[in-house]
Amino acid sequence: MAKLRGVTVGTGYFSKFHYDGWSRIPEVEIAAVCNRSLEKGRSVASEWGIKRVYADFAEMLDREKPDFVDIITPPETHLEYCRIAADRKVEIICQKALAPTKTEARELVAYVEKAGVRVSVHENFRFQPWHREIKRLLDADAIGELHTFNFRMRMGDGWQPDAYLERQPYFRTMPQLLIFETGVHFIDTFRYLAGDVSRVYAQLRKLNRDIRGEDCGFVAFEFKGGPVGYYDANRYNESNCKEPRYTFGDFLVEGRKGCIRLYGDGRMTVQKLGGTEQEHAYHPSRNGFAGDCAHAAQKHFIQSILAGVPSETDGPAYLRNLDVQEAIYRSAETRVPVDVT
Repeated sequence: MAKLRGVTVGTGYFSKFHYDGWSRIPEVEIAAVCNRSLEKGRSVASEWGIKRVYADFAEMLDREKPDFVDIITPPETHLEYCRIAADRKVEIICQKALAPTKTEARELVAYVEKAGVRVSVHENFRFQPWHREIKRLLDADAIGELHTFNFRMRMGDGWQPDAYLERQPYFRTMPQLLIFETGVHFIDTFRYLAGDVSRVYAQLRKLNRDIRGEDCGFVAFEFKGGPVGYYDANRYNESNCKEPRYTFGDFLVEGRKGCIRLYGDGRMTVQKLGGTEQEHAYHPSRNGFAGDCAHAAQKHFIQSILAGVPSETDGPAYLRNLDVQEAIYRSAETRVPVDVT
């Protein structure tokens, strides 16, 4: 079978995980890279064995005629790039945030849908191996009906005077940070595990006075099926785990027959009611980013193309995350619970 022909745009910090992921998907060939800096583009292309480099996005699509494009650029560029790709009937996988605002994200999804092209958001946290395993255990009734979960995140990369400057300096000036940039991953993961969100209550704060957006928060979720969940997070205080960016925190998932615990090192346990905590054997990867979830998300996108079905994180599905995100900020501002519409 012929390989799917892909191209990319963007060579920033996180792009290395994308390129690594594509290099390990046998059904894919990345034919070209686009980047504003040809020098940087050539460097990335050389590293990953990609043959051609462009500075103009439309020219790359016209010349290469790819099956899909991976957009790995800042949110403010996504609408333009997605329009250009959709006009040429090129399938799209796009880094989050999908757009700077929900209004623009809706415009993007509508435009791509009207063109008859798929857009999948590179939302990779739900593809982390521990979250896939927790979902499998829930579906297998390992702990009974889910009723409560609690995720506690402490990143420790946001208290320093030069916080974020080395890796992602734009974090310092974002008007919304914790929920917009990081929390949205957990909104999507929680929806994957527990279903659609009906109501939220949030308290958000800024601990690092040198940044613009919030870096600390507590969010309570109510789900339509009955469970409740809690996201207790800040990027300021430190974890006691060697690799806080592996699982991003500790997860307690409780059902009517027992609970599942995820630890920061990826270890997972199951404890039945009346029993003791037991190690649960599974095999999370140490490749790539956070359990190799970028590779898994990209592989899922390719499989959805080959099967002719929507991806789990297609545009319409991802817009529901933004409805929850918007409700969280509204709740934090008004100090009252907010229904998700």
